[in-house]
Amino acid sequence: MKLHEYQAKRIFARYGVPIPAGEVANTAAQAREIAQRLGKPAVIKSQVLVGGRGKAGGIKVAKTPDEAETLADQILGMEIKGLKVKRVLVDEAADIQDEIYLGMIVDRERRRVAMMASSEGGVDIEEVAATHPDAIKTIYIDPFLGIKPYQAIAVASALGIPPDQTRAFTKIATGLYRAFIESDADLAEINPLAVTGGGQLLAVDGKMVLDDNALFRHPDLEEMRDLAEEAPAETEARINGLSYVKLDGEIGCMVNGAGLAMATMDIVKHFGGSPANFLDIGGGAKSDKVAAALRIILSDPNVKAVLFNIFGGITRCDEVARGILVALEEVKPAVPMVARLVGTNEAEGRAILAEAQMITATTLADAAQKAVAAAKAR
Repeated sequence: MKLHEYQAKRIFARYGVPIPAGEVANTAAQAREIAQRLGKPAVIKSQVLVGGRGKAGGIKVAKTPDEAETLADQILGMEIKGLKVKRVLVDEAADIQDEIYLGMIVDRERRRVAMMASSEGGVDIEEVAATHPDAIKTIYIDPFLGIKPYQAIAVASALGIPPDQTRAFTKIATGLYRAFIESDADLAEINPLAVTGGGQLLAVDGKMVLDDNALFRHPDLEEMRDLAEEAPAETEARINGLSYVKLDGEIGCMVNGAGLAMATMDIVKHFGGSPANFLDIGGGAKSDKVAAALRIILSDPNVKAVLFNIFGGITRCDEVARGILVALEEVKPAVPMVARLVGTNEAEGRAILAEAQMITATTLADAAQKAVAAAKAR
């Protein structure tokens, strides 16, 4: 789950990370009032869950409250990468003299939180990694010990941060790590961490991505979800307990089991097709869940065929087949369906689907080839 900039920065502030004074406005008039209260030049920042806001004209500096109102009026309602701007953050403009990148991610291979920092802040860290990899300093934090001051001091020294700012940097790095860990985040970054003319360090931008699987522990964070900027298919998948990721292909995949879903996508690609989604319906899925999954798959206009790849273990294949028929009766798809059932009562399950004029297969390779051929025939 992605958080807006203003939400991420408020979480950072709870852990002692300094952020600019500012408030969120839903109208241009509110932006003017906030700028007036700040009493200083203000930055008007669009709040949408995509990058590249500045390049798209979604971030502007206002010198007066009147200008803040005018600029907010220009930004509100504009579209940035397909997302409509519905609110802006009005922050006190900072006297930025230098910019640093500071972020936390999970390094799955090392099973550690990786703290990454670069003196080249204010730009995409991916671009820095591609063009100047040596400019990124990384340390790995022991999950049992947590971040230690000497680690932050070492990074500060590597970045060339002056000694009189090292204590502040250490406090910010520690606060960002705690925010990352205690929020069960996948990503937490400050870009840029500004060095102001007065020598202060200030998080003028922030980003957080939270682990959906841990949100049951954080009802307060779950409330921050912006449904308006979430794809309708992803919302329906989450409500129905389905794991779904939209892709760009033409063959919809409905599979029970994450590993089996990945294998299904690979073999579709192998035989010249392209998967339209990752979708794991889980074990023991009933007809209502299958119907929800079908609705989600068919909501994608690029889908030209649907491939069912079901392993019947605890759930019998004949029960799965009947559930699929109930779902098909509800959804009434207009694209060809290919089903591969294997496991308990697989022959009975295939017979039920064949009677309903569905294309069936006994192996995954056969099913994938039939699905690719069906999609190409449309």
